[in-house]
Amino acid sequence: MTINSMFPNSQLYETGYCVIFARGVNPAELLARVSGQKVFQFHLNRIEAEAIKALGEDIEEEDVPDLNLEELYESGILNNSGPLLRAGTYNDWSFAIESEGPYLADDRLLRTASQNTEAISARVSETGSKWISYAERGEILSFDPLFPHHDYGSRPSTLEGLTNYQEAISRGDRADSFENAFREIQHALNCAVPKEADALRLLTVRVAGAYS
Repeated sequence: MTINSMFPNSQLYETGYCVIFARGVNPAELLARVSGQKVFQFHLNRIEAEAIKALGEDIEEEDVPDLNLEELYESGILNNSGPLLRAGTYNDWSFAIESEGPYLADDRLLRTASQNTEAISARVSETGSKWISYAERGEILSFDPLFPHHDYGSRPSTLEGLTNYQEAISRGDRADSFENAFREIQHALNCAVPKEADALRLLTVRVAGAYS
């Protein structure tokens, strides 16, 4: 795994993102956990998803030429009242991505995603704030490793013990702490979203009404 193949990728998500990883959970199950609804077999690549997010029900055939517009309307994918989530796999982890956020940043969703397994959440907000959370079996053990002395997780040392991310922070510039820590965590736990995987058509769900 190279640094260039790993999240976060600011060139793809310039206005921020939130991602949740869950070990040993398939993409459909992860989306069902974080959306609270049945997931149908609807797939979008990143470019299609961004077009749909921007245009909603105003989208036209030329905007998504490889998709059936009638199916898009019937599926509810065009309903901009809630987030559009895409999910895929890397190694033995599944990942769910939300461009911009902040739906997936909710601690309750990380707890749900980590039921009977472990899960990681990372977010870069539109304003540039950044944080990371780690959970096991419905319990958040570590939150925001960039400020370990203010960590409110129940066992903050767990993530450090698994990944040794603090060393990555200490040997780099403070301004790069989030990127250095997150890459070290991903490398140690072998979870990532390679750019080539993010570009593919991934299982997609719209959580309608979540913004209301």
